[in-house]
Amino acid sequence: MGEMDELKKLAVLLPHWAEHNAEHAEEFREWAQRAEAAGRTVAAQRIREAAAALEQANQALAGAIASLGEAKG
Repeated sequence: MGEMDELKKLAVLLPHWAEHNAEHAEEFREWAQRAEAAGRTVAAQRIREAAAALEQANQALAGAIASLGEAKG
């Protein structure tokens, strides 16, 4: 696979990964609420931390997406 083909594939994969991360983060938050309702506050906090980590990953992915759109310099 040539460099341009790989970059095109990456340009498709990055938004796909970000979308999946967002879906998982939402699911994590839902399960955190369930854990908290069951009295498992530490587990709930850790699950929320995992959701936040996915959101940070998405910020990094957004930066990668933006950098792919920048002119090569």
